[in-house]
Amino acid sequence: MLRQEILAVRNRLTADDVREAAVALAGRALELPELARARTVAAYVSVGSEPGTLALLDALRARGLRVLLPALLPDNDLDWGAYTGEGSLARVQHGSKMALFEPTGQRLGPDGVALADAVLLPGLAVDARGMRLGRGGGSYDRVLARLERVGVHPALVVLLYDSEVVERVPAEGHDRPVDAVVTPSGVRRFRHGS
Repeated sequence: MLRQEILAVRNRLTADDVREAAVALAGRALELPELARARTVAAYVSVGSEPGTLALLDALRARGLRVLLPALLPDNDLDWGAYTGEGSLARVQHGSKMALFEPTGQRLGPDGVALADAVLLPGLAVDARGMRLGRGGGSYDRVLARLERVGVHPALVVLLYDSEVVERVPAEGHDRPVDAVVTPSGVRRFRHGS
């Protein structure tokens, strides 16, 4: 139900709303110390009315960072490839799901995300505990479980609109909290045991 409500609000956003939020979001994210000291950042290309990421991806590349982007696999896991600019993206339709923009170059495999010093995560909401509500496909749950399994702990940051920081989202035992949320109006950090 919460997913449907958030998606309904996003669907009412105009192209100008999305564009303005993307510029503000990029500015806030670029102030993060986790990104300032990172060498490699795993991110994603926003689609539809998601908080925009392209300006942020280009700014990270301009800083000399290696940016990794996901490619959806048939089992909903994610492979990873390098982003080298908008020309390195292809629009890929995955059956009846939403079309995604994915990297066209060499693939690093699902474990490629372990190279990242910071992971920028999509989501629909985050709560006061830092628990992220995704779209329900489980792709990023697998990513977070993989990072834990291989023993790497990159900074986990979710990118959202201001209204998507909520009191509580449903969470299951396998869910992992994020370290911070970036919205157009600011950054909120979460304290949790490591």
